[in-house]
Amino acid sequence: MKALLVESHEIAPEVRHFVFEVPDVAEFQFSPGQFVSITEAIAGKEIVRAYSIASEPDGTNRFALCLNKVSDGHMSPWLFSLEPGSAIDIKPPLGMFTLRPNERDVVLIATGTGVAPYRSILRAVLGKTNRRFTLIFGTRFESTLLYNADFQHMTASFPEQFRYWPTLSRPEASWAGRVGYVQTHLNEVIGDRRDVDVLVCGLKLMVDDVRARLKALGFDRKQIVYEKYD
Repeated sequence: MKALLVESHEIAPEVRHFVFEVPDVAEFQFSPGQFVSITEAIAGKEIVRAYSIASEPDGTNRFALCLNKVSDGHMSPWLFSLEPGSAIDIKPPLGMFTLRPNERDVVLIATGTGVAPYRSILRAVLGKTNRRFTLIFGTRFESTLLYNADFQHMTASFPEQFRYWPTLSRPEASWAGRVGYVQTHLNEVIGDRRDVDVLVCGLKLMVDDVRARLKALGFDRKQIVYEKYD
């Protein structure tokens, strides 16, 4: 399946938001939280990389991705070099990192570009369900809080349904929000509740730590949905 780059722009240092369209379909269908795999022959070797979709299904043939540039990588520098109109090869969306079909409230935990699938999920469901969501998003610096304005807008638009908790591990003196790793705020957001689902996406060490903490708190593994990367 071919996808064409519509546009891309920087949303943080070395991080870009890409918009693609799939010309062979009228509507690009996927479930919020899923990913697409991109295949490309680079330096004589076929490279395959999976990236979470950062946009909601909107009835069009477009979708968005968010990725950081890995300087010594293969795929991301190539994607960063593309101009509008460039074609890429993708496979149809896959993945089970999606909301479970129940009415539980949801805690979303992310670091870095692991926040991308939550943008897709939240844009798709806020205002259309009674479920309440809390997003704990951790980065090093305020400048790397991806889609920060989007999440703040969601908070203002759906104050009874969505809470946004950004936390910085290396804050500047002017930062007045939460500090530390996402794990340090886990007990605060969950409290005594054990009737919520928890989605965790980000670096392997963070995901494994959060899963262990949740299990120690008595969460059933079916309540914990995770996706991790190195």
